[in-house]
Amino acid sequence: MKQKFDIIASTCVPLPLENVDTDQIIPARFLKATTREGFGENLFRDWRYDKEGNKIDSFVLNDSTYGGQVLVAGKNFGSGSSREHAAWAIADYGFRVVVSSFFADIHKNNELNNFVLPVVVTEEYLAELFDSIAQDPKTEVVVDLPNQTITNKATGKSEEFEINAYKKHCLMNGLDDIDFLLSNKDKIEAWESASK
Repeated sequence: MKQKFDIIASTCVPLPLENVDTDQIIPARFLKATTREGFGENLFRDWRYDKEGNKIDSFVLNDSTYGGQVLVAGKNFGSGSSREHAAWAIADYGFRVVVSSFFADIHKNNELNNFVLPVVVTEEYLAELFDSIAQDPKTEVVVDLPNQTITNKATGKSEEFEINAYKKHCLMNGLDDIDFLLSNKDKIEAWESASK
């Protein structure tokens, strides 16, 4: 069983770039592995490290000013190829939530399947959140999955977000698709028996 998702209050890591694609999230040369572990160290690899493998201090993940379980990203996050490894890298790094004004559909579903909650907000709300983080890197957001709201604690403003009811149930109960089927084994067997 995976970590259950309820309400998360966290500081944020800002990435105010639009059209971040899955190759930028996890470069293709790291896709050889078949297990999900270890991808976090290569999240945004070509932005975090130079060609010699030295950290690029100016990149946000290398800046100790910022941290937390929430990645705040620009519009159109996760575009490009459908690689699930991008969601693996985000989850393995420790992000539980990604906030953006628009996600590529396949990437959005990959995040949900890997227990990362993609929160879609308006462009105005996203811009205000980036402003709050720039003014105070310790700005926190509260992501309330049961009530489907996100709140910027610096301004007190909240927005509602949409999520598929099935995926919400799975996140809140720490279930992947197979866990969900197994949790309904008795109902499935009863239905099979009744339909014979």
